[in-house]
Amino acid sequence: MSTETSSATDVAITNTKIALTDVAATKVAALLLQEGRDDLSLRVAVQPGGCSGLRYQLYFDDRTLDGDTMTEYGAAKVKVVTDKMSTPYLMGATIDFVDTIEKQGFTIDNPNAGGSCACGDSFS
Repeated sequence: MSTETSSATDVAITNTKIALTDVAATKVAALLLQEGRDDLSLRVAVQPGGCSGLRYQLYFDDRTLDGDTMTEYGAAKVKVVTDKMSTPYLMGATIDFVDTIEKQGFTIDNPNAGGSCACGDSFS
């Protein structure tokens, strides 16, 4: 996480964006192409639930809600949206896509997660 300090106001400015790797952006773009929709964004949300108390939700959404944060990634201009309640939990998180013999899917590396359960689907 990068932090800059402004000498005029002594305010710390922290990187609050989610990072989407190029591999993940390419996969999202391919899924959107399969759907035949270019009006959808990847919404990343944090919801109560799971073994550790909180869980991630990733889904395509055509809505924009009050307080949403939207960022575009990659050559395909993939849009990632978070709601105002989820944003603090996701600051500095990196979303990647893995495709190995053992695992396929999106992963979230979140520096704000204090712990996670064995299934890897929830965090605290």
